[in-house]
Amino acid sequence: MFYRRLFNFPTWGLRSPFDEWAQMRRRMDRLFEGVMAPYQRAQAGVFPLINLTEDRTNYYVRAELPGVKAGELDIQATANGLAISGERKIAAAAEGARYHRREREAGKFSRMIGLPGEIDPDKVEAKLENGILTVVVSKAEAARPRQIAVKS
Repeated sequence: MFYRRLFNFPTWGLRSPFDEWAQMRRRMDRLFEGVMAPYQRAQAGVFPLINLTEDRTNYYVRAELPGVKAGELDIQATANGLAISGERKIAAAAEGARYHRREREAGKFSRMIGLPGEIDPDKVEAKLENGILTVVVSKAEAARPRQIAVKS
């Protein structure tokens, strides 16, 4: 290493020619992290978190929506999807309060959930209980499995 820098001497395989590029890339990443830090906000992730399950006749979508009231939700069903949107409101902190950690965000949210098969948009039921939204979506008749009798 010392010889290479001092005398511009090749090291014949002891060091990869791409090491210089990797080092430059790390330096550029550090530079942009420092420049962009004031403009980036901490994201808690996709909201709301959901579970999607199914049985023979229905899909079940369960979403965590703590602090959201039923009247603040808008649920729309399409041929093979479900859209959940609304607004999450959090009480404002006292004036002059200093945050030490702020992970809960307030604001509007929207989540589109693609379902594995066709549904019947007219047969969708939703219930909000203890901060858990449960949406029962009926499968379309064409998408339901059928028992076929075998003749002998």
